[in-house]
Parts: sequence; C-alpha cells; structure tokens
Amino acid sequence: MELPFLSIGEASRLIKKKEISPKELTESVLDRISKLDGKLNSYITVMAEKACDAAKRAEEEISSGAYRGPLHGIPLGLKDIFVMKGVPATCGSKMLENFFPPYDATVTKKILDAGAVIIGKNNMDEFAMGSSTETSYFGPTKNPWDIERVPGGSSGGSAAATAASLCLGSVGTDTGGSIRQPASFCGVVGMKPTYGRVSRFGMIAFASSLDQAGPITKTVEDTALILNAISGHDPRDSTCVNTPAPDFTLSLKDGLKGVKVGVPGEYFIPGMDKEVEEAAKKAIALVGDLGGEIIGISLPHTEYAVLTYYIIAPSEASSNLARYDGVKYGFRAADAGTLRDMYFRTRAEGFGDEVKRRIMLGTYALSAGYYDAYYLKAQRVRTLIKRDFDEAFEKVDVIMAPTAPEVAFRFGEKTGDPIKMYLSDVLTIPCNIAGLPGISIPCGFSTDGLPIGIQVLGKPFDEGSVIHVAHAYEQHAGWKERRPGI
Repeated sequence: MELPFLSIGEASRLIKKKEISPKELTESVLDRISKLDGKLNSYITVMAEKACDAAKRAEEEISSGAYRGPLHGIPLGLKDIFVMKGVPATCGSKMLENFFPPYDATVTKKILDAGAVIIGKNNMDEFAMGSSTETSYFGPTKNPWDIERVPGGSSGGSAAATAASLCLGSVGTDTGGSIRQPASFCGVVGMKPTYGRVSRFGMIAFASSLDQAGPITKTVEDTALILNAISGHDPRDSTCVNTPAPDFTLSLKDGLKGVKVGVPGEYFIPGMDKEVEEAAKKAIALVGDLGGEIIGISLPHTEYAVLTYYIIAPSEASSNLARYDGVKYGFRAADAGTLRDMYFRTRAEGFGDEVKRRIMLGTYALSAGYYDAYYLKAQRVRTLIKRDFDEAFEKVDVIMAPTAPEVAFRFGEKTGDPIKMYLSDVLTIPCNIAGLPGISIPCGFSTDGLPIGIQVLGKPFDEGSVIHVAHAYEQHAGWKERRPGI
C-alpha cells in the first residue's frame, strides 16, 4: 500500500483503526515531495519540520483517545493565499516574498483545529490573477499528467499537488473558476462553496465580492470532509453568513431518482473541444441513467459573464491592492529618492505584468466619468445573470455543464494574448458572479490522456445537492481510480 495515493477518507479510516500512523503517512508524503516537486513546482514553501512535529502530536493525541475527527493526522496543502502565523504568505508575488503573518486565517485555524497536518503552501498565480499558474513570481507549476502543460489556475499548485499525491488534499480559492478549472485540468475534484459559506478572514483579497475558499481533493467524499471542517460563521468576516453548516457527508448518497438536472445550452459554446463536449454529454447521460431527470434550460445572459467579471474583479483588485505601497508591509523598493518615487518603484518592481494590467483596468473602470458606464453597468448585468439562475432553479435542483471548454493547454500558448487566457474561465465565471456553489469532477480523458471535468452547480447554500449528484456520478463513472504516471 503506497500511502500518498490514499484518499483522505481511506487514510482517516486506517488511522482511526491504528493500521497506519500520521507520522508515517506524513513522512511518506514529504518523501514524495522531495522526489517529485522539483519537476512540478507545486509548493512555494514545504514545512517539513513543522509537519513532522504536527504529525507526531496527532499520533500522541489519537493514541491517548483524543481523536478529533476524519482530518486528524491527514497531510494537507494550503494555497499560499491563506495566512499562517510565522509561515511565509507570498500570494505568489515578489510583493509579499518576505511577509511572515502574525496570525492565522480562519481557514488555517479550522484545519489545524481539526488536527490536520499542513504540509506546505501551494504555488499559485500572483495574487490569484491567472488561469494557468504561469504568473507566479516563483515560477510556473507543471501539470502532472503532462509537464509540458499548465495545471490551470489560480489554484494550480493545489490541484497539481493533489493529483500527484504530494498531499492528500488542499484548500484553494475560487474567484472566477480558480478551483474548478485547475481541478478539471488535473483530474481531481474541486469545489467552490456558496459565497459566504466559508470565512475569508486571513485570505489575501483579490476581488472581495467573488473570492471563496474551497477544497481540492481526490474524491467527492474528501471534499465533503474538508468542507465540514472549514465551513461556518465567522464574526471577523462580515461577508460570512450566519447560517449553520450541515454535515456534508450525509449527502454522499447513491442514486439520483427524482433529482432534476438542468443542462444549459449556452455552456456548449462554439469552438469547444469536441472531446470535452462528448465527455460532458456522456456524463450527463450517465446521470440520467442513475435516475436523474435531464431538463434543457436556458441561461440567456451567460455570454456577458466574462465581460462583467473583467470589470468587477479588476475594480475590486485595484482597491484591494492599493495597500501594497511599500509603507506598511511587504516589498519596498531600495534607494528611492522621495516618498512618491518609493510608491511608484515599489509597485512597478513588486507586481508582475498581469497584476499591473488588472490594477490599471480596475482603476480606469472606477475613475471619474467611467464608474457609471462600466462598474455600475457591470453590477446591473450581474443581477441579470443571477436572475437567470434563480429562474432556472425554479425548474431544476442542480445544473450540469462542462467545467472548461478545453483540456490543459501548453505553456506559453496564451500568455501573449490576455483575452484568450481570460476566456479559459468562460464556463466557470457565472457561478462566482451569482455566488453559487459548484463542484468540478473528472468525467473523462482526451486521446492525449488529459483529464476532462464536468461541473455541478447548485442553489445558494445547497452544497448538499451538489455533493449528492457529484458523488453518485463518481461512484459509477470509473474515473476516480486513474492517476498520473509521474
């Protein structure tokens, strides 16, 4: 039995029965990281000593009968957007290369309180801005299915590490598809919960009305286990909803009799990879065979989602990233002659090209004379997109559609054309704009052996239905046993 290849659920059951120990599990994952992450670059920081100490403590606690639950002793990754006391939180940027936070994010604290072993901080697009993890100051992450291709982004490090068994699961963030798209590209499960389900306190902000933390795992069961740990109200985050979180493992049911599944025609877009379209349609047909009632629906404002997102998200990023000026914390340009010069040089040297591009877009959209024409109009279209979903959910329980219009693309293929890169998220963005829960699960492979994902979207705070459909499909689809040969 090769320990790193276990799912969280499998490892948890073995730990509880004392057939394996957290220490040997953690050491086996660290050994695999030391052998393989030089090729993949899925971690920015590996916390080997801290992880071994945490695994030893978990082992002692479990031996003494103080078992905390299914994440106790499980080695997990954490996207480097979550702060952790005393551990670098770079957000993939030179700007925060030497930033050591004095506190834990709520997500970090909840994972630690559950007894999990945080094994390291995963690589990511700089400030979560990107769809390929090519914008990281620390270099790109490689896709474990083909190291000449991207793992998706911005949570590409989390998805690649999970797929390659360099952790048993990770927590990423999804602003416009940044969990689901890399999960699709790397052949793993990735879930964006409803906006407000998980606290954003201590999660370095990109676009505050869109960002949401969620699990990236090997199975839907594992996603439910992590979601149980990180969900819940947090008074330190005003956007975190004071709604009790259910036990999501209760939704891990088979059979879909009576479940109404909507399929939006607008998500099968012109130019979609034929193998992606075929795999998605086969997955939907299997859901029908399992008892789901397949219903065609329309989401007519879908075509405006990307345009809307790329006004709202850069506008919020422009505001959020104004704090990085060289005065308070983070990188500061050396030898500046004046305060003004220090501001300019710090931001010019500390931010990468994509971050600068989005700051400029957002600043323009918020500027005098343009706010009404761009930002305010985008918010109105956002309302129309949400209304489309509200009307659809009057007829169906969940929505199924492809996660991305293509399989993982090659490095450099889109970096010269930002618009082409932005369109990578065309099928995931609407979910964020409407604040809905969504999960991506593997639904097939291309002839080149590259993973294909399908997403299930649900009503606000109905992660249970999303997990139910995803789990039922996963049990019968036969894809969860496949893993990259790296």
